[in-house]
Amino acid sequence: MDHRNAGYDRLFGTDTLSFGVGFPLTDSRESSPPVAREMELAAHAERVGFDALWARDVPLYWPRFGDAGQTFETWTWLSHVAAHTSEIALGTASVVLPLRHPLHVAKSAASIDRLSDGRLVLGVATGDRDPEFPAFGVDADERGELFRESVDVLRTVWREEFPELDSTWGTLDGSLDLVPKPTTETLPLLPTGHARQSVEWIGDHGDGWFFYHLPTNTLESYLDEWRTVADEKPYAMAVRTELADDPRAGPEPLHLGYRAGSDWFADYFSTLDEMGVDHVLVSTPGRDPETELTRFAEEVVERVR
Repeated sequence: MDHRNAGYDRLFGTDTLSFGVGFPLTDSRESSPPVAREMELAAHAERVGFDALWARDVPLYWPRFGDAGQTFETWTWLSHVAAHTSEIALGTASVVLPLRHPLHVAKSAASIDRLSDGRLVLGVATGDRDPEFPAFGVDADERGELFRESVDVLRTVWREEFPELDSTWGTLDGSLDLVPKPTTETLPLLPTGHARQSVEWIGDHGDGWFFYHLPTNTLESYLDEWRTVADEKPYAMAVRTELADDPRAGPEPLHLGYRAGSDWFADYFSTLDEMGVDHVLVSTPGRDPETELTRFAEEVVERVR
């Protein structure tokens, strides 16, 4: 199955750890981010050497959860980002498949993949914001099954012309086709977390695994299990990162990551590279995000490579 589009190759085409950064790149968390500034920062991230820009899928804002991602709808946002960048991979982190009809996902994703010359990589998930499920009329207990069926629909309509398919989502009788098709046989799918599936299922049906930050000892056991079931398929992870002013500062634990100096981060990510992690999604918060992106690229990314 051909899934190695330009975005996938940018992230996983070498033996070196690749780095991505997530929207919003400004400090906006609840209100709409300044669009022009976000696009300037996206282009800057590309220039200084980041490999991917990741957009969240947050259909509805739930204040208790703490943020609204980049606020704007995922596909619309990534289409705008594609027009302001040229080579950097574009990722979803992650599309909540049980809340979206797979035919809509398939068409939107293939469209962005085509418009960006094959730069789209899809993180896909089952969702974790409880009130969204009744809002969309979806039984939260069925999200694991809906996720599996959605993946099957996506693969089928991307690969086949005028397919025949019968699922919970609907029926295709061979008289309809999905256009455009993506730039490759199927778009790369990275199940996020466990997505209510076994690791074996993820290894069989995913093109990689996207997970959250884990302590190093726990991560080692996850990587061992992943390599057992998935062989060389890539492993990506998200790590919250805050650069201290002092490059020699040691680590301070944060939720799903660390605050530390660039020396420590360079050693940490070099260790992840040696362990077999293939891509990391990092954060660069701060009042001057352009400077933070540059610092992280020069003081961490370049040293790891």
